[in-house]
Amino acid sequence: MDGVNLNAFTENAARLGMRIQETFNEHTRDLSITRGGASIFDMPDDKVKNIGKQLDSSSDREKLDAMKRLIAVLTSKGRNVSAYFPQVVKNVASQNLEIRKLVYIYLLRYAEHEPDLALLSINTFQKDLTDPSPLIRAMALRVLSGIKVPMIGSLVVLAIKKCAADLSPYVRKAAALAIPKTFQLDSNQQPALISVITTLLRDRSPLSIGSAVIAFESVCPTRLDLLHQQYRRLCKILMDVDEWGQIDLLNLLLRYARTMLPKPTISLTGGSMEEELDGDLQLLLSSSEPLFQSKNPAVVLATVRVFYYTGPPSSTSKIVNPLLRILHVSREAERVVLAYLLVITRAHPQLFSTQYPRLLVRTDDPSQVKRDKINALLNLCNIDNHQALLHEFMDYADDVDEVVVADSIYAIGRCARLVPSCTQQCLSALMTMIKSRHDIIVSNAVLVLKSLVQNQLLAGSSASASSQSPLTIISQLARRIDDIKHPQARACVLWLVGQYSATQGSTGIEGIADWAPDVLRKSAKSFNIESPLVKLQALTLAAKLLLLCPTNRTLEQLSRYVFSLGKYDLNYDVRDRTRMLTSLLAGVSPTINGREAEEQGSVVLRREQVTKVLFDGKAGIIDEEAMGHHHLSIGSLSLVTGKAMHGNGILPEWLEAGIDPALRQSEEDVTQFALPPQTISSASSTVQRALGSAGITPVVLTPTGSSTPSRDAKESWRDLDKFYASDNDTKESESSSEEQDSEDEGDKGGESGADESEDDENDVGDESGEEGTKEESSESCAGIRQ
Repeated sequence: MDGVNLNAFTENAARLGMRIQETFNEHTRDLSITRGGASIFDMPDDKVKNIGKQLDSSSDREKLDAMKRLIAVLTSKGRNVSAYFPQVVKNVASQNLEIRKLVYIYLLRYAEHEPDLALLSINTFQKDLTDPSPLIRAMALRVLSGIKVPMIGSLVVLAIKKCAADLSPYVRKAAALAIPKTFQLDSNQQPALISVITTLLRDRSPLSIGSAVIAFESVCPTRLDLLHQQYRRLCKILMDVDEWGQIDLLNLLLRYARTMLPKPTISLTGGSMEEELDGDLQLLLSSSEPLFQSKNPAVVLATVRVFYYTGPPSSTSKIVNPLLRILHVSREAERVVLAYLLVITRAHPQLFSTQYPRLLVRTDDPSQVKRDKINALLNLCNIDNHQALLHEFMDYADDVDEVVVADSIYAIGRCARLVPSCTQQCLSALMTMIKSRHDIIVSNAVLVLKSLVQNQLLAGSSASASSQSPLTIISQLARRIDDIKHPQARACVLWLVGQYSATQGSTGIEGIADWAPDVLRKSAKSFNIESPLVKLQALTLAAKLLLLCPTNRTLEQLSRYVFSLGKYDLNYDVRDRTRMLTSLLAGVSPTINGREAEEQGSVVLRREQVTKVLFDGKAGIIDEEAMGHHHLSIGSLSLVTGKAMHGNGILPEWLEAGIDPALRQSEEDVTQFALPPQTISSASSTVQRALGSAGITPVVLTPTGSSTPSRDAKESWRDLDKFYASDNDTKESESSSEEQDSEDEGDKGGESGADESEDDENDVGDESGEEGTKEESSESCAGIRQ
């Protein structure tokens, strides 16, 4: 007997253990899925095959597990899981909220591929629009608008209208976001969508305003007339809108201000400058100024754009500290902020001239950031800080990035033009750089020296015997022609030698500097291996030297040799340049082409005419500015990318006079200015009528004195000592009045009935007076509206 009981006990214990294990597994399945979410994305293919069975299961836990795995396969591995569409659609009306969310996500992805099956679930979505949960209503509208089937466009518009009037601001936000999808699906619904947008722009909740602005920009961006009566309210709620909604709203208000508001003007009165600013524009600036403190750099940049393009000159200085604050928030923000600074510092360098240490280049900066900082520092260069910036540019010339080296050397040349007093210092630095062992430094230094020397010679600088005179620099460059390898730099040296080789009293060839013929000899020796750019300048050098001294036999033979090389060169430009130069020199050296000029049958120019063509052909120097798209407006994508981008917003021009301010006056403004300050009884007239209809006499609180406190009374409460003193006096008077009332209580007991009757009569009189006051106020309000 004991053995039987022991066996039964063992069997029951085993069953209990199995039941506990099953229960434990069931209750910890969701926990394992939640905590070990990575396992869902890395599940094997055999578990993917079981998803169909789980979707057909009657257990919500199995369905939820299947939907999670299905979405994981869709998002992580990018597989096409549209084969499960019929099974997923069957769960669209599930009572489990988590399952419905995942079903909605799946339908958003594949509703376009299976429009017929998606149409079967439209009734369920329309039913979900009346669900008690705002989340379900919003998701139902989102899925309904995401089904890209043109035939349901009218149904989607009706759903949007219904959700636009929903009590939940989250649902109204979803309705606003569904408008661009519907407009893209069926543009014929634009009039109906504009009416919905107008309703959403009047929304009191800041949550949906940002989405309403997005819908406005997508459907009717030019209908700024819809914002007339909403402009002031949108400015006032700007602080309460979400961050990304603030960006869109600021851009919209900027367009409205420049299109509908008068431009700020500056007038001179009595030797002082006075700014005339419209009140509505001042409202926009004062409402957006607190956004300078936003943590989101995009909001700060949008606010900077508003102040830069709408604010008067006195308010432009407010953008300095916010831009410098977000400069080092992140590398991405730094890249965009520098693009803004390049435009602002070019137009208003005085704003950041004292803040240049904040823009110095760091070693770990990306290449493009270094280039932008160099250009920004160059915009800030002036007589006060040019020494510090010049030393910075010299240090940047040793950077490992060749592009940064070129920009820094170019910046040194620009400093010499911006501050002429430091020209000699810049020339000394550049002459030191041409002795460097790095070709990139030498070539860029030669290019900048060519521009500076040309400027000095055209400006009439005296060619003294000092080491920094223009001709001395050219002679040093000519002697170092073999060390210069960069084609463009070699071409610049050849051009300088040919252009400024004419001299008086030379010891060699008459009329030509001593170092010029040797440069021609070296270039003729390496003519065949030079680049086409250097070949063109070598041909020009030969023509100029031959023109300066056509009687020298050696120079003529050397020039003829160079022309013969160019005549049979493989490059078309080189052959054309050779043919042109030999034709020009036909009157100077008749045998330059190997035949007499008369045999050519062409026009022969005199030596003076050829000199005019070759030496005086260029009218001046083209001042090459720093690279950048400064004609673009800040806030455009092209300003950051440096390329023309589709979708760049066009900043409208200012409307000089602006429209009538009365168009922006809403009903709230009319009521605010029309209704005079009233007593409490008049404000509750509606409640009085309701109580009167019920047969209840309302209690009316009417002050015995004037209806509004005087200004002196308001001023007296601003002093804290007076306030406490008056409070103590009030308490003393109340205590004394209570004592007096207790003494006279017996005497006044008989008169209470008469007082009550008199109070009733006074109440009736007050009610009639209040009704008359209300009628007068309503008449005055109607008159103002008319």
